[in-house]
Amino acid sequence: MTDVLRRGRASLAFGFFAQGVAFALLVTRIPAIQDRYGVSDALLPVFLAAVPILAGVGSVVSERLVRRVRPSRLLRWSQPVVLLALLGVGAGDRVAVLAVALAVFGLAVGALDASMNMLGVSLQRAYGRSIMLGFHAAYSLGGILGASLAWAGAHWDLALWVSYLPVVVLLLPAALVGSRWYVDGDLEGAEGAGTGEDTVGGGVGASVGFKVLLPLCLVMTFAYIGDSTVSNWSAKYLQDVLGSSEQLATVPYNVYMVTTLVGRALGDFGVRRFGAVAVVRGGAVVAAGGFAVVASAPGAWVGMLGFTLLGLGLCVLVPQTFAAAGRLAAEKDGRPGASDAAVARLNVFNYVGFLIGSPLVGALGDAWSYRGAMLVPMVLVLVTVVYARSFEGQPDRYGGGHERPRTADVGRGSNGL
Repeated sequence: MTDVLRRGRASLAFGFFAQGVAFALLVTRIPAIQDRYGVSDALLPVFLAAVPILAGVGSVVSERLVRRVRPSRLLRWSQPVVLLALLGVGAGDRVAVLAVALAVFGLAVGALDASMNMLGVSLQRAYGRSIMLGFHAAYSLGGILGASLAWAGAHWDLALWVSYLPVVVLLLPAALVGSRWYVDGDLEGAEGAGTGEDTVGGGVGASVGFKVLLPLCLVMTFAYIGDSTVSNWSAKYLQDVLGSSEQLATVPYNVYMVTTLVGRALGDFGVRRFGAVAVVRGGAVVAAGGFAVVASAPGAWVGMLGFTLLGLGLCVLVPQTFAAAGRLAAEKDGRPGASDAAVARLNVFNYVGFLIGSPLVGALGDAWSYRGAMLVPMVLVLVTVVYARSFEGQPDRYGGGHERPRTADVGRGSNGL
């Protein structure tokens, strides 16, 4: 059983890594995509907004699908679709092709994000201690690699498909092979998958409704408002508000990504030592402090310190929110698959925060000031402190009030279907 769990953990971590690479390759080459297809500045926001909207649709559909099929199957086939859609974005030559490729990418990403976190939550429950932050650290590492590959492609003026093809050729077969060792947590419920019995996640909406998950949905939304603020406005803020050079303005997001990786790599140890509530509260306070430093920074270097604090603070919120939703659903509804449906529902608010964050800061910056605009995500992140009690009961170690998982609960990888 130890070998099964270890293989499942390693293969899922690679899935997170591959998704980080693919997503970074898309979002960091948006100017090149715009140039390739001749998309106007007026039309570009429509394309960019369509991806998270369709990803939300994909996540909602995933909530229904996991009532019939295991999350491991959903992940196994959605990841190749994401990679092929990425290649389609790079290889097309007409706007219609771009629209179709981005639509497929968005729908598949929603299913992929939801199913990855479903498996992560169930594996954490099987381990009986915090491991979710490690999966998201793998995603951050993939994002750093993807952004570096995108920089290399832009530096050498490579065609998009030339940049994307080697990545897809390497990651796609590796992801398919690795998917053989995915581990589904709730074996008894999965036994009924595909038989027509609504046993996997069935009835979750009646027992674990939106009202119960609302605090976690708000935390997820606020965390992604903060994240999208950094990704979309850090360079402009440093250059236009703090007077940095164009080259220096590219540094904050890279620093943010690196500190996110470091924070997540160490975060599981913090949860095991201090508990999820303390880690979430600490992360929210550090992130709010980062926004305060950014808003009041007298110059570029102090501003970069603020973005560094943001990476360290925000990085723990999302993984712990997924884990809390899975735990809460399992407590409120003992039926197998309840946590999977709750994770899929929560995942929608990932995209809600992404859609709100950037336009909100931009509108406030234009109407008021960008320094003042940075205070809004600061206040929203601080609200997380109020909801920190929702993270109680997270597994930290065996013997901390949590039973060891029964062997039957994790006794079969996805290749046993």
